[in-house]
Amino acid sequence: MIYTYDGSFDGLLSVIFETYRLRQEAEDIVEESVFQPNFFGQPLVVPTNTTHAQRIRKGLIKRCGSDIMRILYHCFLSEQPRIEMLIYRFVRLSVGSSESILDNFREPIVVRIHRIERQIHREVHRMHAFVRFQETQDGLYAALITPDFNVLPLLSPHFKDRYPAFRWLIYDTKRRYGIYHEQHAIRFITLDTLQHQHLAKDVLTNAETDYQELWKTYFKSVDIPKRRNMKLHLQHVPKRYWKYLIEKGSF
Repeated sequence: MIYTYDGSFDGLLSVIFETYRLRQEAEDIVEESVFQPNFFGQPLVVPTNTTHAQRIRKGLIKRCGSDIMRILYHCFLSEQPRIEMLIYRFVRLSVGSSESILDNFREPIVVRIHRIERQIHREVHRMHAFVRFQETQDGLYAALITPDFNVLPLLSPHFKDRYPAFRWLIYDTKRRYGIYHEQHAIRFITLDTLQHQHLAKDVLTNAETDYQELWKTYFKSVDIPKRRNMKLHLQHVPKRYWKYLIEKGSF
């Protein structure tokens, strides 16, 4: 049986619940928006049911502990090919075991789950370090990002605590949605007009552009080309993150 869902995490958990209710194992679980019809039958479309999703949550927490939902949600955000099936198989493995499988590293599924979760954790940590806000003329502090994984939902707690008094936006230009903060409230938004990876200079304040030029000049003046250790530098600041750093324009 092939199941489709709306692309949300609760939607995926609803599908998993439905496989047990119908006693029909999943051959594949695919987001509705990317499903390709074929000649081998129609998929079963499963609407999101928060009650069913919560029952799956409670069952997994009972078997594997409170950390399991954070781990699986992080894996879901990785957007890895067929990640839905990996999570589904983990759930089936867990349900079929009399004890927690979360630390059973003899199981390849468990090993892969932990590996993906570590990748997500590293990406979130690097976003915390490398996101750079720029002040726009309407008083908004905006940052454009293109993370390897869909980690935007995991960034709001850090930046909300760090910049509680500012109006700011972190926008994922690859996935075309962002998190907007104003007056201690967070909401997700989409902007049809924001599709580039850099903010145009004409939308920034004069103080912001002056600051950027000063920052570049400072880094250029303290740089000693003969003493660069690029191998070590790239270990701490991988090149794919340079696009977020103003100073890299002069490096």
